[in-house]
Amino acid sequence: MNMKKIRSALIGYGLSGQVFHAPFLHTSAHFDFCTVMERSRNLAKQTYPYVERTDSFESILEDESIELVVITTPNSQHYDMIKQALLHKKHVIAEKPFTVTSLEGYELSRLAKSQKRLLTVYHNRRWDGDFLTVQAILSQGLIGRPAVYEAHFDRFETRIDEHAWREKALPGSGVVYDLGSHLIDQALCLFGEPDEITADIWVQREGGKADDAFSIRLHYPGLTADLKSGMLVKEQGPRFQIHGTMGSFVKYGIDPQEERLKAGRMPDENLGKETDRDWGILNTELNGLHCRGSIETKPGRYMSFYDAVYQSIREGSEPPVHPEAAADVIRIIECAMISAREKRTVSFPVMSSY
Repeated sequence: MNMKKIRSALIGYGLSGQVFHAPFLHTSAHFDFCTVMERSRNLAKQTYPYVERTDSFESILEDESIELVVITTPNSQHYDMIKQALLHKKHVIAEKPFTVTSLEGYELSRLAKSQKRLLTVYHNRRWDGDFLTVQAILSQGLIGRPAVYEAHFDRFETRIDEHAWREKALPGSGVVYDLGSHLIDQALCLFGEPDEITADIWVQREGGKADDAFSIRLHYPGLTADLKSGMLVKEQGPRFQIHGTMGSFVKYGIDPQEERLKAGRMPDENLGKETDRDWGILNTELNGLHCRGSIETKPGRYMSFYDAVYQSIREGSEPPVHPEAAADVIRIIECAMISAREKRTVSFPVMSSY
């Protein structure tokens, strides 16, 4: 079994590359972080002086010593760059959202299989501590059968950055692709594919060109999953609230990993550990007794994603996020866009095969 380090290149060094990928490639004992592609700057060397900087994606593709590429470029560039990397026999991590269209995602999934290469998507919010806690509560039946699930990813940002591609009217831009992809992926992990989708998607901020607010409802038998986000939420409500036949779980606050990484902290075992003031409240019945109290949040751990990438490449284990599942997220977004545009509930199309 080949257990040597995986020689890896990071494509793009914006927020995603700086915060969510470079620290893990640098810290993990499983990866040899060798190259960063930056088109016009040379920022990576300030923190990682040993890495090679290039402005050429082609030079990375032609370097046979590089096994893994991590693509963090704007969403509209994902499809072409992933395809090129797979055709050059590279393993690929793609930043979420996977692709602009679901058909592109399913096509790339098939290509990865034919090339016998790993293709996975960085849906890191699966490893948020609050979501891991929600998973545990539901899997253990602590609130009975869930009937109402509501998840928020809200921010307060009145300023519109006219230079940011996410704020422009481009394919794959806007908050539904950006933050909605996280919430949709989490709901699919918990409940699977919905029967129907009802959505409202709009622009809250004056002068905005890309959507910056949404309310997406996924319909399941006996369950609704409401996924919401807005840019004008100064007073945050619950991040998660789940109500079931035996009780409820309500959780405020967001996983601390992102803010700690932005502040320059490198990954360690306590990176995702919450303080007790942010623990959620469980109100339920256990063995005939009414219980209400705080539930310690499971520690978040984004490094688990990279551990699973290594195991998938070196040991042949399952990828941390299947590309088909990431394409399903885009299919939900496409249905939500139709629902919002046509002001109707949309049936979720069943895919017979990829």
